Amino acid sequence: MADDDAAEESVQQRNVPPAKHVIYCGVCSLPPEYCEFGGTVSKCEQWLKKNNPEMHAKMYSEDAVNEKLSSLSVEARAKAEKDSQKKAAKAEAAATREAEKLANSMIYIKRVERNKRKYVTVVSGLEAFGYDLKKVAKDLGKRFATGSSVTKNAGNTGEEITVQGDVSDDLFDWIEENLENIPEDNVECIEDKKKKAG
Repeated sequence: MADDDAAEESVQQRNVPPAKHVIYCGVCSLPPEYCEFGGTVSKCEQWLKKNNPEMHAKMYSEDAVNEKLSSLSVEARAKAEKDSQKKAAKAEAAATREAEKLANSMIYIKRVERNKRKYVTVVSGLEAFGYDLKKVAKDLGKRFATGSSVTKNAGNTGEEITVQGDVSDDLFDWIEENLENIPEDNVECIEDKKKKAG
């Protein structure tokens, strides 16, 4: 405590202003005063309302908005309103596209036979839901006490997780329990058998 007081006194003696604490938006990473230039104004406003209600009230109250609008000319007001409507429409369209993409994305759990009664389980499609595949592979390796790795898929179009052993049913249950934003209908189990030479 004494060290802090001494440091503060030395700062005051040198006429150095104390450091400012700046809050950064959790959505666009800009200070909240500049969120309007980031293109995600509505999400930023919701984040600020949840995390810093005092600053939200100061910036987005009706009085603050009217004060900002009163300083603009009539043409500037019309332009600002038009721009904000365009940005909101763009953000809404992007969110809709993202939601459609997630709704149509599938996760495939495939049991692949390697050699006589030796299997691996391959999971593909997790990257569409924004998961870090290396972290998920590590979690799966710990959960099933087996080897687990991230590899390129056959078409080199993406990556998949390969888990040693036949754990496809348990893996299906694990995905339901641990990966929140994946609907059950978007997970499909496939069995891939090697063809026997006849």
